[in-house]
Order: sequence, then structure tokens, then C-alpha cells
Amino acid sequence: MRRVAFLSGGTAACVAVALTAVITWPVGSAPKPITTEGDVNRGAYLARASGCIACHSNFEAGGAPLAGGAPLKTDFGTFYPPNLTTDPEHGIGGWTAESFAKAIRQGIGPDGEPYFPAFPYPFYAEFSDQDIADLWAAFQTVAPVPEAAPDHAVGFPFNQRWGLKIWRAAFFHDPGTEPLPGRSAAWNRGRELVRGAAHCGACHTPRNLAGGRDPDAAFVGNDALPGGSKAPSIRAADLAKNGWTVSSLSYALQTGLTPSGDAFFGGSMAEVVREGTRFLTPKDREAIATYLLDSDGGAAE
Repeated sequence: MRRVAFLSGGTAACVAVALTAVITWPVGSAPKPITTEGDVNRGAYLARASGCIACHSNFEAGGAPLAGGAPLKTDFGTFYPPNLTTDPEHGIGGWTAESFAKAIRQGIGPDGEPYFPAFPYPFYAEFSDQDIADLWAAFQTVAPVPEAAPDHAVGFPFNQRWGLKIWRAAFFHDPGTEPLPGRSAAWNRGRELVRGAAHCGACHTPRNLAGGRDPDAAFVGNDALPGGSKAPSIRAADLAKNGWTVSSLSYALQTGLTPSGDAFFGGSMAEVVREGTRFLTPKDREAIATYLLDSDGGAAE
């Protein structure tokens, strides 16, 4: 009996040590100085492509652009995208370009705490210094809104941010946006957008019980999106079977109209088109369609 008690105490001590190690374990790395001069117009374009306006603006409630997003209801709780205006207290007005870079590419706030993966930072991990500088320049033009976004409504144990360190170790991987040799410029540009800024896999790839994307089921669709909506398969074979072509898909990304004449009324995709892809150049929309409809590229995330 004493031996059992000793083992139990020893096990508890080991668990406590391990838990302390995880809680105090630092994540991320210090970003290099951002010295590149930013292009405001390019940054605004990249912000549209990346869904910043769509997620961080609660237009339905009359909110100002980028002042904090509409509630994102998930199985883990309800997340509220934060204020990204230049307000120094409630927004990012007190940040530096380097803290902004760390948040975008690593998913870590200025306080060193990791962000919940409701923020799709894994897709932005390969943004260049020029991308960051451009985004930063664009965000500096946003008028301050002195309003705090609501706190996330996430219950135990998902509200324990130290647990996100374990999540990151398991599911934060290279988005793979780099160009591949032997492919056309349009295909590689589509790859960069689909796997990076446009983060198509965030919605069109199913997730496991821990909220991590299933790499073996990239783009096969997701029937459990926040708010109860669904995302269909966007693998090449399925797109072709449903009548999609490069022309019709690029047109749908501009107008929200499908080959059958239907429209993306309501739901996530309607918002993506309304606040994001319709602002892209025809060349970029065609690049996305070219990549997705390729039998090799569209089947892998």
C-alpha cells in the first residue's frame, strides 16, 4: 500500500513538473526587424485576399471596418476577432511592425501568448517581409475605433492558452506556398494564394476533434463549419464533375454566381466573395481557379 501511495505521489509530481514545463515553455521566435518600406495599396490588396476585412468587421451589427469581428461560433466556444484599428488601447495602435509580423506569421501576440487557431495564422507563415511591411503600412491608415472586441467565450479546458502550445506542435506546419519548378506562373500564383493568403483549406478541409486540419483529406470539404454552414469539396475531380471550369470558377470568385446560375447567398462563401475575392485582379482569380482545377495541385494542401 505504501508503495502504491509512493508511486501515485511520484506520478503526480511528474505530471506537475511536465505541466509546469508546458505552461512556461516559450513559443515562437523573435522576428527580425522589418526595414522594408511598405506599399499601402499592395497591403490593402493583400488584406482583402487574406480575409482580414471579412473576419475583423462586424458589418451586420453596424460595426466599423476592422473594429472587431462578428462572433465565430464553434464546437470549442465562440471567438470574437479583435479590433485591428489604430486605436492604441483596444486595437493595434501600440504595436510595432515586428510584433505585427510575429502575430501574422507565428500566431503570437505582443504579450507572448499564442492566439487561438480560429485565427488562420498557419496559412500566413510564409508571408515575406515585403508582405508584412505592405500590410503594416495599410493598417496604419485605418482610423482608430476605441472599442474593445468582446472576450472569447470559450470554456474549460479550451480556454487554457498553454494548451495551444501542444496544439501548435501538432498542427502548425509549413503551408507550402513556394513555387514549384516546371509549373506555369499562373499555377504557382494560384498555389501561393490558395495555400497562403486566401487560406482555402481553412474551410474546405475537415478537422479532427482537436481542431487540426486533416492533411490526408485536404480540400475534400467540411460539413462542420462555424455557425453550422458547410464547405463542399474543391478537389479538381469534384469541381470538374460539378461543371466547374477555370473560366466559371474565376467568374464565381468575382460575382458569386455558380455554373448552374445559382448564387452564394449567405454563408461563408458569400462573405468570402463579397469582402475578399471580388476585389482580386482577374489574373489572380484565374490563377486560383487554374491551381484548384489541376488534378495534382488541387488534391494536395
